[in-house]
Amino acid sequence: MLREIRPAIVLLVALTVITGLAYPLAMTGIAGVLFPKQAQGSLIEKDGKVIGSALIGQEFKEDKYFHGRPSATSAPDPADSTKTVSAPYNAANSSGSNLGPTSQKLVDRVKAGVDAWHKTFASGPVPADAVTTSASGLDPDVSPQNALAQVPSVAKARGLDEGQVRTLVESAIDKPFFGLIGEPRVNVLRLNLALDQLKSS
Repeated sequence: MLREIRPAIVLLVALTVITGLAYPLAMTGIAGVLFPKQAQGSLIEKDGKVIGSALIGQEFKEDKYFHGRPSATSAPDPADSTKTVSAPYNAANSSGSNLGPTSQKLVDRVKAGVDAWHKTFASGPVPADAVTTSASGLDPDVSPQNALAQVPSVAKARGLDEGQVRTLVESAIDKPFFGLIGEPRVNVLRLNLALDQLKSS
């Protein structure tokens, strides 16, 4: 019986070592050499201090900053561990809202988002990504339409010329990979950092 079991045990150990140890270490090493910044989390620094990642969104509430896409992530309620509270861009609990198109809660949330958008930014059509969450809840980017629609409000809050701010947004648009993969997008954290530099220049 041991003769029949032995090959299975040897195969299990060998595959565990190859796929669970050797392969991950090799990929980590290769990624660290070829893509060191990405392998370390695409961290963004300001004055030598890490302030975020290009891969994870942050919440901006002030009128003088561009706002990111809504986030549906949550965290345990400190007052009651059986409940959760809203925690935007919580990387420890990446998730979407899981609300379907027939959900009244979703409808109410989107309507509230549309009303808030019109009060803060502009009347007219609202970019879809301005009132809907992503599947991960961590999306760091917005569509160019979303960012450009925020230009008048941000420029007014900072006392800057709209054309100057619009040019900044247009220069921050990331094109699709090889012109084919993905959609044009604007990284909100990078845009806001550039905006701070624009103000001080």
